Amino acid sequence: MTTRNYFTRKSIEDIIASGEGEHVKMTRSLGPISLTALGVGGIIGTGIFVLTGTAAAHNAGPAVMISFALAGVACAFVALCYAELAALIPVAGSTYTYTYATLGEIFAWIIGWDLILEYGMGAATVAVGWSGYLANVMRSVGLPLPPQFAAAYFAEPIKLADGGTIEGVFNVPAAAIILVLTALLVRGTRESSLFNNVIVAFKVFVVIAVIVFGAAHVEAANWVPLVPENTGEFGHFGWSGVMRGASVVFFAYIGFDAVSTAAQEARLPQRDVPIGILGSLVICTILYVAVAAVVTGVVSYTKLGVPDPIAVAIDATGLTWLALAVKLGALAGLTTAMLVLLYGQTRVFFTMALDGLLPPVFSRLHHSWRTPAISQTFVGVLGALTAGLFPIRELAEMVNIGTLAAFALVCGAVLYLRRYSPELYRPFRAPGIPVMPILGILSCLALMAALPGPTWIRLFVWMAIGLAFYFIYGNMRGRPAGRIASGE
Repeated sequence: MTTRNYFTRKSIEDIIASGEGEHVKMTRSLGPISLTALGVGGIIGTGIFVLTGTAAAHNAGPAVMISFALAGVACAFVALCYAELAALIPVAGSTYTYTYATLGEIFAWIIGWDLILEYGMGAATVAVGWSGYLANVMRSVGLPLPPQFAAAYFAEPIKLADGGTIEGVFNVPAAAIILVLTALLVRGTRESSLFNNVIVAFKVFVVIAVIVFGAAHVEAANWVPLVPENTGEFGHFGWSGVMRGASVVFFAYIGFDAVSTAAQEARLPQRDVPIGILGSLVICTILYVAVAAVVTGVVSYTKLGVPDPIAVAIDATGLTWLALAVKLGALAGLTTAMLVLLYGQTRVFFTMALDGLLPPVFSRLHHSWRTPAISQTFVGVLGALTAGLFPIRELAEMVNIGTLAAFALVCGAVLYLRRYSPELYRPFRAPGIPVMPILGILSCLALMAALPGPTWIRLFVWMAIGLAFYFIYGNMRGRPAGRIASGE
């Protein structure tokens, strides 16, 4: 039996070469504008349209704008690391590829399995939020959706107006939107990119309209006190609430890293991918802080603990036309967020399959569309079932902890390569080494520590299943083609 070396690392040159072969080559059709739009499309979604109110009402009060800024700073550390690695290793695969090049195969598998939580479950989480906004719009036009078919099977019973309850059966809208977007992605990257650019432009217009028109109705009294007094419980207002709020709204920033998964389809990846990553993060942080300031200034933060807090704030201004636009903008924002997450998941699977860690079917491209159609369909069906069966709270917690773990690994990869491979040509060099990536790791760990215990237990169970699959499949397949073993 062949002796296995689970800490084998692939060289940077071999990783890049494996992504340039004619049999795996994707069309390079994305420029810096499309990549920035891809990032904005992935970021602006559940966070700005839902979690703004959740964090304000239960954790930070008006200081939720500070929570957004803190979360943005933490993500900036990670984004700089992502930009350096994406420019250095311009192929699909995101954190998985970077980890393979630094810490070795077994850690690459762990992070690849972990990324399913970020991309796959992230898309399902956003789909549940999308379903909630759709139900709101349908009610407003007099066509309410049957509640049992707009709620997850494992969600808490729905409370009716007459005091009764009803059990959810399956969240049909959430599952349906994932399947529709999956079909679009199967058809081709160029088509889905154009679709994404149009929708991103619309939702950014809506967000800016909320800031501009809402600012005229801000009452400074709603910002006093800026940081409500702590109730005696950690994370419930006070400065601990501001920090807990940052952990809650962290979900709002998930998406900028998905730009790195498009490196193999970027025209000039060394230049365009860093622009897309950093540009999208800066744009969205500014918009988040401004929207949080306007929303908490228009109405009291105590009224924002609802699924559609921005719509509530705009309703208070009397601008009914803008309230409808906000709801449509929320649907658009959530749609593009799902599009980016579904896209990113299959590109990670694509690279893992090329390395032999997943069955080769996940790296097979459609002969005409040049997309991983089978993999995309698999991810879409699995995501639709997850969105239909599970509630948003449990999904969001798993997404957060998985993503934070992946982000910490990215920062660690930059430190490792700077120490042990200083001679590599880096088209983009992250500043502040080693302080900046260390701050990124510490920020991620601090936000992970703020998550509840049951989330950690679910993470350990998920990782145990992943490791079992890795060792069983690895023993069956032997040494995969393309792996660079130690000493070879």
